[in-house]
Amino acid sequence: MLDLYIIIFFRIVSIMLLLLFSTLFIMGKRPIGELPVFDFLSIIVIGAIVGADIADPEIKHLPTAFSVIILSIFQRLIGFWMTKSNRVRKTITFEPTIIIKNSKFIYSNIKKINYTIHDILMLLREKDIFDINKVDYGIIESNGNLSILKKPEYENITIKDMNKVIPESNIYFSIIIDGKLQKDKIEKLGFSEEGIENKLKQQGISSYSEIFYASINKKGEMSISTYHEY
Repeated sequence: MLDLYIIIFFRIVSIMLLLLFSTLFIMGKRPIGELPVFDFLSIIVIGAIVGADIADPEIKHLPTAFSVIILSIFQRLIGFWMTKSNRVRKTITFEPTIIIKNSKFIYSNIKKINYTIHDILMLLREKDIFDINKVDYGIIESNGNLSILKKPEYENITIKDMNKVIPESNIYFSIIIDGKLQKDKIEKLGFSEEGIENKLKQQGISSYSEIFYASINKKGEMSISTYHEY
């Protein structure tokens, strides 16, 4: 029985060291959250192989170690091919996708990457963006992160700017999401459904179902992204 525990201990030490070096070999200096999809999947598969090797002493140790090494080399070869061929890169990873252009959500691109408006709004909040009108371009990178290019007037904020109090009347609130009017919000803001409909008609929009996302400030100024933005 003691021999079995010694073997398991040896397996854990040796295979974990191999896993560490393999992961560093795949990742380099990139944080785990910035890995492309194929690299991330490679690490998951290697982790599953290592876990089985540790949990089941009946599994032969050297073939497991060999599998980890081959998978790591295979991943590096794929990474090399991706740098040399656009076709390979487009086949096995995601291309950066523009989802916001000139303060408008691009619904077709958001749908293509299987994000919801709630996902996008959360990513914007994580970037301290609570007003879509401040954004010139928004891009979902291949690792799923959101990159933001603010409009020039909102870039390079100084300490003096940070100390300024933003008037509440300039803050935009979501009132239409995925073609549905948020009635509770417009009531709290002091608007009526009829008033919102009139503002939409002034911009040539006859139905909420045409709108992917819309927000409004207390001055009644609206920002609208339809399903047909491109």
